[in-house]
Amino acid sequence: MAENEKKDEKKIFIDEDWKQQAKKEKEVLAADEESQKQEAEEGGRQGALPEGDFAALVSMLFTQTLFSLGFIQVKGQEKRAPDLALAKYNIDMLGMLEAKTKGNLNDEEQQAITSALNELRMVYVKVASQTGN
Repeated sequence: MAENEKKDEKKIFIDEDWKQQAKKEKEVLAADEESQKQEAEEGGRQGALPEGDFAALVSMLFTQTLFSLGFIQVKGQEKRAPDLALAKYNIDMLGMLEAKTKGNLNDEEQQAITSALNELRMVYVKVASQTGN
């Protein structure tokens, strides 16, 4: 009867190549995860940076000004009070940039800096009046 039971049992065959392939994939995934973790710790970035141009510089100063005025918040951080001095500094930097590049910008670049300055100045006045400064 023991022989009949052995015959009825199913035999499982495990392909050794499959095991090795799965192990390699796990190692590759672990290495990728570790490198991403390391990049994040080192201030790494995902993807390529855009081309550095005048519009990017205006956008950077525009964003920094909105941040200092409290319109952009860091996720997970407490809401901060507007930093009017820093906002004014960034607006003044954009104004200086506009003055120094006068006559050297194409129409699109001139429109970008003019629009940014007009919008930021209006927002600054609004925030300053709300905070009593």
